[in-house]
Amino acid sequence: MFENLSDRLERSFKLLKGEGRITEINVAETLKDVRKALLDADVNYKVAKTFTDTVKDKALGQNVLTVVKPGELMVKIVHDELTALMGGETAELHLTGKPAIILMSGLQGSGKTTFSGKLAKMLKEKKSKKPLLVAGDIYRPAAIEQLKVLGEQTGVEVYTEPENKNPVQIAQNAIKHAVKFGNDVVIIDTAGRLAIDEQMMNEIEAIKKAVKPDEVLFVVDAMTGQDAVNTAKEFNDRLDFDGVVLTKLDGDTRGGAALSIRSVVNKPIKFVGTGEKMEAIDPFHPKRMADRILGMGDIVSLVEKAQEQYDEEEARRLSKRIAKNQFDFNDFLAQIHQIKKMGNLKDLAAMIPGVGKMMKDIDIDDNAFKSIEAIIYSMTPVERTNPAILNGNRKLRIAKGSGTNVAEVNKLLKQFEETRKMMRMMTTQKMPAGKNFVKKKR
Repeated sequence: MFENLSDRLERSFKLLKGEGRITEINVAETLKDVRKALLDADVNYKVAKTFTDTVKDKALGQNVLTVVKPGELMVKIVHDELTALMGGETAELHLTGKPAIILMSGLQGSGKTTFSGKLAKMLKEKKSKKPLLVAGDIYRPAAIEQLKVLGEQTGVEVYTEPENKNPVQIAQNAIKHAVKFGNDVVIIDTAGRLAIDEQMMNEIEAIKKAVKPDEVLFVVDAMTGQDAVNTAKEFNDRLDFDGVVLTKLDGDTRGGAALSIRSVVNKPIKFVGTGEKMEAIDPFHPKRMADRILGMGDIVSLVEKAQEQYDEEEARRLSKRIAKNQFDFNDFLAQIHQIKKMGNLKDLAAMIPGVGKMMKDIDIDDNAFKSIEAIIYSMTPVERTNPAILNGNRKLRIAKGSGTNVAEVNKLLKQFEETRKMMRMMTTQKMPAGKNFVKKKR
């Protein structure tokens, strides 16, 4: 995501490297390159031009302090303007109705149904809501079944009327059902088409008028680039939606839609889809996205992802085991599972400042832990608890059972011991000095 744009912008800023001050000439040269980079990323031409004109005005209007280099100042101005371009502030969902109603809109294939399931899961697990998914697509045969499968995966109830061909009636009946059974959020999945047509727009307008939703979300595939922006404009002209959802932002996308859509339709991006897993949904933070585009990482999002998987009771239990030097392969395996729950490994690495650029050409396989897990699962319960008993014969058996070799088993054992020592050291250092002293004295 945004890799090419990040590289191009970095090269643009290098034009100012070594310059003693900002001048109209070197700013013009730099911004010409910035504009090309934005256009290559499929940013709307008018948006790119307005953006670079604004940056130029701000750059030339600055009194550069001697301690601030021109290149650094330009990065700061571009960062601020990118943040503003994408909306400035994070836009929240406004769910005040009883029940609150969210109406999904978008073209077929944009990921609307999948996103409905992801949103339901997020509201259930993070906001303690009791959502109801409504199958309002009466045209696509697989739409109802797809929503049912997503409901089973997320533990969310799905309302369907397979024989009813009136989507307005289905939506109204679903809301009555929600009131009766205590669902506090109703997410209505609607029909999409391969292209915008009058029947589809009339239908979704009728649903909106009938149910008066708290939020109308427009879901668009980020990989369609500038077409995504054009489609958003057409939908907004008819629906006046409340926010945009960009799906497939983890794919081979140049990012132009994320940078253009706010300026063109004047509606905020509220969520982004970053993968196929049901957890792969993130609120859209303009400032954090600007950080990532400019190679500054996104530590806040990384910490938030870690906190979502963080179990205080488990952490206390683990800390005690480490302090007593009881950390074993069962604990090691549990930590691997926690990391995997956080998402795509390369995306996680990109959130660490400076690391994203280093990892750009390195392919991090999401199955990187597979052989490690296979080796641990091939150990007996006793071996996992007490790795010291692993002799040559046991290692050979484990290697055969895991489809690896003895060298890989030995490598894992070495890594495990190093991890255990490091964790033990960190735990010991956190202890009060007096306790350390007593320990040493003994």
